[in-house]
Amino acid sequence: MISRRSFLVSAAAAAGVAIAQPVLGKVAGRDPLTRKERVDRALAGQDVDRPPFTHWHHFGPQTPEEHAKATLDYHWKYKTDIVKVMSDYPYPKPEGNWYELKVLDSPFPEQIRALELIRDGLHGDAYILETAFNPWQVAVKLSSKEEVVRLQQENPQRLLDALDVLTQSHINHAKRAFDVGASGVLFSIANANRAELSPADYAKFSAPFDKRFFAATASAKLNFLHLHWENEYVDQFVGFQAPVVNWSVQSSGVSVSTVRSKFSQTIATGIDEKNYKDLSSEEMRKQWQTASNVAGSKFILTPGCSVPNDSTDEELSRLPQVVGA
Repeated sequence: MISRRSFLVSAAAAAGVAIAQPVLGKVAGRDPLTRKERVDRALAGQDVDRPPFTHWHHFGPQTPEEHAKATLDYHWKYKTDIVKVMSDYPYPKPEGNWYELKVLDSPFPEQIRALELIRDGLHGDAYILETAFNPWQVAVKLSSKEEVVRLQQENPQRLLDALDVLTQSHINHAKRAFDVGASGVLFSIANANRAELSPADYAKFSAPFDKRFFAATASAKLNFLHLHWENEYVDQFVGFQAPVVNWSVQSSGVSVSTVRSKFSQTIATGIDEKNYKDLSSEEMRKQWQTASNVAGSKFILTPGCSVPNDSTDEELSRLPQVVGA
């Protein structure tokens, strides 16, 4: 009978990665890696001195200057390897019906200004990861879930046309973000689960637009395919052009071994974001090592989504202390 370890090794080999324990300390006798070097090596499946990590939470509505300061302060304080920039500015509402949309060249100018300030404040210290939400989520925010579902049922082509416009506007925003220093976008897809859409409806009303976003931004080094999904949706994402796959193992029930057997990309997961505040250092270490052992060398340690906004300084400091940042 094949052992679990042998199975994981075989699955990882088929996906083009290696099973590896976390490598601590110096790499090949050299000084500790820079943040960018650490991320680059994880993306390439090379050994690292410690896993690159990041975590994040929402700061709430702010001016671009306040947003940039809060983001930079968070990065310096918690020593994150990737500066994940939250996006809390709403998509502009049209004057008429929510779905009467036009493509916008710059839908989030305040966010672009914040990204410029973050870039300038970092002085090249770390990669910047912008955040965007997929067209279905933006449509829901512009109206309501009930209104979007009603349009889906009564006039599906009108909904598809609106989602098409939102897709292009977000592609335009991503390219602006890259121009001002972002190295990728965490593109959030929260509707690949039965609470939001059936697999067939996701395939029709969301997958083409989500996949198009990644195809249009495929040159980005650090795009994250951020998923709130379930096992029956996993195969729909295999062909997406995203260098990193990010999701919550604990909330979704989708295991690291399932993803590693189907995806060759870098995996970013491990830490239970919902229970983050209550996790001990030892529990965090166990979650990190469990995920890393299966993901292999192409691994970034992250929560599955944002940690609680009311997390204390002590709680937020726990993860960087565990990984040795």
